[in-house]
Parts: sequence; structure tokens; C-alpha cells
Amino acid sequence: MTINLDPADLRPIVEAVVSQALQDLLTAGGDGRLAYPEPEAAQLLGIRPHQLADARRRGEITATKLGGRIGYEKTELLAYLARQRQV
Repeated sequence: MTINLDPADLRPIVEAVVSQALQDLLTAGGDGRLAYPEPEAAQLLGIRPHQLADARRRGEITATKLGGRIGYEKTELLAYLARQRQV
């Protein structure tokens, strides 16, 4: 079975999902925290932790070491989402 999707039809769907993820991140960020551990950051972005780790290894997102653990600043998560929206 093959599914053919026209990019023009798919674009509004992707933009809506990214927009909702960004809104969720902004809403979830009301806890005053500036950074999130990798599993939680991935959840906020709506992706799996290994996908976020892969993006970090490819240099698509910058992480910070927090007490020996990988963490992501809130501003970096927002910037990553914005860059993904432009793709």
C-alpha cells in the first residue's frame, strides 16, 4: 500500500502541529524553570527522547550539562521549534 501526499496538503497540518507544540511548551513553561532534562524536554517537544538526542548529536539543538545529565534551556527548545517550523 502506497500513500501519496502532496506537500502543499501536508504543510498546514505540520504547521498546526508545530504551533500547538510551541503553545504547549509556552504553557508548560509557566513553572518558572529555565531548563529541562532530556526526557522531559522531548516530551514537551512531542518527540521521543532518542530523537532529541539524535538532533543534539547532529548539532540541530544545543544542550547543557546539568549535574552530569543532559538538559535543554527553555529558550533553546523554543528556538529549535521555530527552526523546525521553517523547514
